[in-house]
Amino acid sequence: MDLLDALVAGGWLMLPLLGCSLVATVIVIERLWTLRARRIAPLGLGQEVCTLIRQGPVNLYWLESHSPLGGVMAAGLRNARLGHDQVRGRLQEAATAVIHDMERFLSPLGTIAAITPLLGLLGTVLGMIEVFAVIVSAGGAERSADLAGGISQALVTTAAGLTVAIPALMFHRYFQRRVEDITVRMEEQAGLLVEFLAHHQGGIALAEQPAADTSPAAERA
Repeated sequence: MDLLDALVAGGWLMLPLLGCSLVATVIVIERLWTLRARRIAPLGLGQEVCTLIRQGPVNLYWLESHSPLGGVMAAGLRNARLGHDQVRGRLQEAATAVIHDMERFLSPLGTIAAITPLLGLLGTVLGMIEVFAVIVSAGGAERSADLAGGISQALVTTAAGLTVAIPALMFHRYFQRRVEDITVRMEEQAGLLVEFLAHHQGGIALAEQPAADTSPAAERA
């Protein structure tokens, strides 16, 4: 049975299952590209920012455009003069926004993983109802084609639902774990900055420079 025959045999329920499959595929590809740890929370950024603070003005424009973690640290540095608690509060607020962005589309993916087996089960029930309707009808024993159609719908929709649900559930759990890992990395590096600021005796020099001058070398000038 090829794909077209399977779609026909499964009946109208194959349309929402196919739609769920396409949506899940798009979400998985987008999240695989977006949830890259080196893009969101590059290793060593916290130590680099501490070094820049020692050497001179910290270019907040460069830091914000560097990565989401850089944006979190820039939010904390803007409130460095207001005290340790304010820095922690702004870091937490900015990190919450980044985590929210990382969790984007995970809820729809989890929903797809949950409802597609139910759609397959619904197809199974409808197919079996059709089978029993043929059996109890007059001359049902001779209507083998109708019996086969009902059984085919029952089997195809169940298989299709599980085929969509299993990968969707696996990727949903995988992305949840990746978000947790990246969050831990962000907390560790932001913690370095908080500890450094708590022991830093001098004032924090900040600078806003245009996009043409956003390299780390500009921070040391």
